Amino acid sequence: MNRPFKVLGIQQVAIGSLDKQRLKTLWVDRLGLEVTGTFRSERENVDEDICAMGTGPFKVEVDLMQPLDPEKKPAVHATPLNHIGLWIDDLPKAVEWLVANGVRLAPGGIRKGAAGFDICFLHPKGSDEFPIGGEGVLIELVQAPPEVVEAFAKMG
Repeated sequence: MNRPFKVLGIQQVAIGSLDKQRLKTLWVDRLGLEVTGTFRSERENVDEDICAMGTGPFKVEVDLMQPLDPEKKPAVHATPLNHIGLWIDDLPKAVEWLVANGVRLAPGGIRKGAAGFDICFLHPKGSDEFPIGGEGVLIELVQAPPEVVEAFAKMG
């Protein structure tokens, strides 16, 4: 297949719990990750701390999430490994090609994510119309900024 985009690397791992403070005890207090920001969204039912490991273009974000309301959707805590984010060199081309090749997107399309990058999600389940999904895993595609694209290009 002639794929018009590249998956460059892992951008983030998102972990959910009813109590993000318990997550912070492990990831921040014990493992030493730095909290670099926060994100709160009624629409996405999430209160999260954005942490980081590594530096520069190879930094990986670890999002520690709890729901604003455990009874509402999306239930960011229901799957402890909520989603994995992948750096993509050309997100619009990737989305166009993936949809044309049977991959199901989650609702919402391309939009700004918590860290300020353009994002979209691949649905964890396929459908009749789009039979390819994440086989139970929610996958976030993240538009890599130019410095990340360049850094990964230099590696290869």
